[in-house]
Amino acid sequence: MKTAKPSPAARGDILIVDDTHSNLQLLVSMLRDYGYKARPVSSGAAAIRAAQSSRPDLILLDINMPQIDGYEVCKRLKADDKLKAIPVIFISGLNEPLDKVRAFQVGGVDYITKPFEVEEVAARVETHLNLRRQREELATNVERLRELERMRDALTQMIVHDMRSPLLALQLSIDVACETAPSNPALHRVLTTARHSTVFLVEMVSQILDLSQLEAGALEIKKTSEDLVKLARTAIDHCHYLAVDKNVDLVAPKELSIECDGGLVQRVIGNLVGNALKFTPPRGKISVVIGASRTLARVTVQDNGPGIAKENFARIFDKFVQIEGPERRNGSGLGLAFVKMAVEAHGGKVGLESEIGAGSTFWVELPRG
Repeated sequence: MKTAKPSPAARGDILIVDDTHSNLQLLVSMLRDYGYKARPVSSGAAAIRAAQSSRPDLILLDINMPQIDGYEVCKRLKADDKLKAIPVIFISGLNEPLDKVRAFQVGGVDYITKPFEVEEVAARVETHLNLRRQREELATNVERLRELERMRDALTQMIVHDMRSPLLALQLSIDVACETAPSNPALHRVLTTARHSTVFLVEMVSQILDLSQLEAGALEIKKTSEDLVKLARTAIDHCHYLAVDKNVDLVAPKELSIECDGGLVQRVIGNLVGNALKFTPPRGKISVVIGASRTLARVTVQDNGPGIAKENFARIFDKFVQIEGPERRNGSGLGLAFVKMAVEAHGGKVGLESEIGAGSTFWVELPRG
């Protein structure tokens, strides 16, 4: 059974632009012999109209033409969103001036010179057609991956959202049980462990939901006048179950007014303190320092844990990242990602200073007004 040959259009649609009739005829004949669809036009204006009417796969474009030269034609094509991806190969006579820098600056991908070598023209055309097909396939695959990510994120958000209510109910039930079973130390310890695990799950669910909204720009930042020192104290208190054998010192003014979303900023500080507590050894110390200038408030959380290697700084704030090593702790890998997104949503900055064996210092800067 014979395999059908691809049509010229399937092989490639080439628009040829040259004001010299003999050159057009020669190029059309060459390319058709190689199985391409070749469309000749004799001016820059006609080339733009032809490309807009039926988009070619590649354009062979003479530089020296009257009225509109090849550079200007290429510049106009690249300014059109529907045409800018078309590869343009410039044509220049052997004795004609060719500004190669300008040719590439306006968007050309290659050039050929007259008199034409059949094999050279065919090779350059085929090379750039293949490159364009590969770019289009890559773009299609990237878009397919993005769509799969959108579907995954939507499904994850739906599942996580449905988990939140039963987890909150479970947390409340455990709280009630803890209050009614103080006389049984063993049971109280079990319930306390269960409560800590439930608090962790509720926080993780909240972070997943909020991260999705922050990434989509859909989380409303409700700014009110807040006392940053009070937010920090509350955040530290909520981390008490992690600080059984560790000290957390707060160095701060009596109060510090700031315009922010109090709930988000409190969680930002809580995540930084909780992260420090997880990585600080027993009897270790965490320092939370709050200061301000006229326009900025700064929160610094310093620990004396194992430290972080500089090569990990760039990804420490990414989602689901957990640094490998002997001091790794269990966690969701969402806390620092939430910190970064929540701070940036406030127009602030977050950073890290650390050395292996010398602890870590995370800092956050927020606009006060």
